[in-house]
Amino acid sequence: MAISKMQEKFISQQNELRFRINCKDTFNIDSVKLIAGVDLAYWNDNNEQEHAVCCIVIIDKATHKMVEVKSYSDKIEIPYMPGFLSFRELPLIIKTSELLENKPDIFMFDGNGYLHPRHMGIATHASFYLNTPTIGVAKTYYRVEKNLDYIEPDFSSGSYTDIVYNNEVYGRVLRTHDNVRPVFVSIGNNISLDTAVMLTMDMVDSESRIPIPTRLADLETHKERKKIMNEQVH
Repeated sequence: MAISKMQEKFISQQNELRFRINCKDTFNIDSVKLIAGVDLAYWNDNNEQEHAVCCIVIIDKATHKMVEVKSYSDKIEIPYMPGFLSFRELPLIIKTSELLENKPDIFMFDGNGYLHPRHMGIATHASFYLNTPTIGVAKTYYRVEKNLDYIEPDFSSGSYTDIVYNNEVYGRVLRTHDNVRPVFVSIGNNISLDTAVMLTMDMVDSESRIPIPTRLADLETHKERKKIMNEQVH
């Protein structure tokens, strides 16, 4: 399939950044106090212009309590193209992060990071602008190669299998509760996969298989989207 000039440009940018990814911890795990969850929700207005709202929710790692929530909405100018999601979402994520009054120790994304054909999912790409370690936790599986399936982990909480392609680990299939569908964890940047999985498990409660920061960010985006759409109608 032929790629567009825009895609060529995006691939070039992704390939430049991929060599700066650090797959090791740049912090002491005991120093992690605040974890931010990031998510976006989309809609089209009456003129079929696409919009999105980004929400960032900061959670206290020890208490699992919400410390702060910020949101920012704007038009989306970049069309959806598989493998290039970050170019749609980064402008809103950066703007929302600039509103934060607290500095998170980790950003956790509802999406992928290293689990991407060029290791440049949203969690990884955003790390170069947030200057903070990042983790990707996706609810659904993203194939980095069309015939690459994953191996189901055992059905007990904490069980996992690695997603391996060309002898390289791209991510991890993680069961966060007994007998629930797994999530797909990958590093973003400046963190190891083992630590990313450990923090993901630390941030899961009995409410959901999804870690608290991204689950609450998801809920906030839906609330904000509804509010904004109501305002646009009236």
